[in-house]
Amino acid sequence: MKYDLIVIGGGPAGYAAAIRAGQLGKKTACVEMDRAGGTCLNWGCIPTKSLIRNAEIYQLMQNHSGDFGLGLSGLTYDWSKVVARSRGVSDKLAGGIEFLFKKNKVDSIRGKGSLLGNGKVEVTDANGAVSVLEGENILIATGCTSRPMPGLPFDGQRVISSREAMVLAQQPREIIIIGAGAIGVEFAYFFNAFGTKVTIVEMMPNLLPVEDEEISKTLEKSFAKQGIRVLTETKTVGSQVTGSGVEITVQGKVNETLRADLCLVAIGVQPVLPEGREIKKTERGYLKVDDRYQTSIPKVFAAGDITGPPWLAHTATFEAVQAVEGIFNAAYKPRKVEVFPGCTYCQPQVASVGLTEKAAKEKGLKYKVGKFPFQASGKALSVGEPEGFVKLLFNEEHGEIIGAHIIGSEATEMIAELGLAITLEATYEDLEATIHAHPTLSEAVHEATSNAFGHAIHI
Repeated sequence: MKYDLIVIGGGPAGYAAAIRAGQLGKKTACVEMDRAGGTCLNWGCIPTKSLIRNAEIYQLMQNHSGDFGLGLSGLTYDWSKVVARSRGVSDKLAGGIEFLFKKNKVDSIRGKGSLLGNGKVEVTDANGAVSVLEGENILIATGCTSRPMPGLPFDGQRVISSREAMVLAQQPREIIIIGAGAIGVEFAYFFNAFGTKVTIVEMMPNLLPVEDEEISKTLEKSFAKQGIRVLTETKTVGSQVTGSGVEITVQGKVNETLRADLCLVAIGVQPVLPEGREIKKTERGYLKVDDRYQTSIPKVFAAGDITGPPWLAHTATFEAVQAVEGIFNAAYKPRKVEVFPGCTYCQPQVASVGLTEKAAKEKGLKYKVGKFPFQASGKALSVGEPEGFVKLLFNEEHGEIIGAHIIGSEATEMIAELGLAITLEATYEDLEATIHAHPTLSEAVHEATSNAFGHAIHI
């Protein structure tokens, strides 16, 4: 049987590509060595959000029940059920993707896919059985995996990746987290909320180094109040696994040896390259693609994390759908990822889209900044979440919005409006002319816009 498209990888890029091809009436196969949904659904975005939701509820009840007139005593939690709930959510959604495959007549094939050439893909299943698929087009969406730290390899016991961190049989008393990107920061919040002593080590000057500096500094202060020890501008220079845990020697703001039950290494990702034919790569080792997402091999395409940053599920899905549209329509010009939101789901949440102040300055842009604190928001005070603010950047020349940054309890749910605004090159006048419902957290967007030009009502 010859397919119109064979997709290698069943994560956000892979399954989206396969489903879209199926919708177009193309004979499609999706080869996945684990479960439908890939890292995001099974070992990333989804289960971690489930864990964090457990932490949010526990932290709210533990620390703030009295604020709502509720008296609680003897509040407890069951760690195994905390973990089990997250696995249940992943199981349900993985089943949903398999349903969508059937609905769109996609052949879901379990096994490891390798490129043979001439449109052929070798599939090796869990038992070692080998089969060969043949396709007119192939799309590689094999994604990335956690990058190990030199001198501190993962052992799955004391030195762990995010995958092990979300299914721990026992809660650690103390944990060291190396890396303060989204993964490190989210796990720092999660473990701390349940009482684990957390130290987070980051070599860059700020938590979440890609975010606006003011946002990062605000998060660092919040983490300090929550009891999380943050060591920025600090490098790991030595390590040792002991019978009872790990010892990590650091230098920078402090020079000391840290000790804990576990060390979570969250310093980034590395590509999972398909075996078989050699494909041209970027300097950083990711698959190189052209403006139609085609690799150096004709009719072999790639999308998602395997092609490099920003390593986000939503951009991977976007790229995959664009690639498929281009594969089956020569007149279609696939769009590239340009404006995309970044979200971190600790508390307070962090979300952004567009330029930071630093990036705007590096581009030589003249801009105005508008801010609005949630402390002045009626809705934020009503729900007991006054921490954080909205910060917007507007180009002085034409007034269009060029950057948006939010830190607050529901920042990740608010950012989409601002992504749309930047995509449409909306001006401050457009945002001010958009009536925001009252009382809502999103009113802060309107107020921050007005603040940039000196006429906010509520500050």
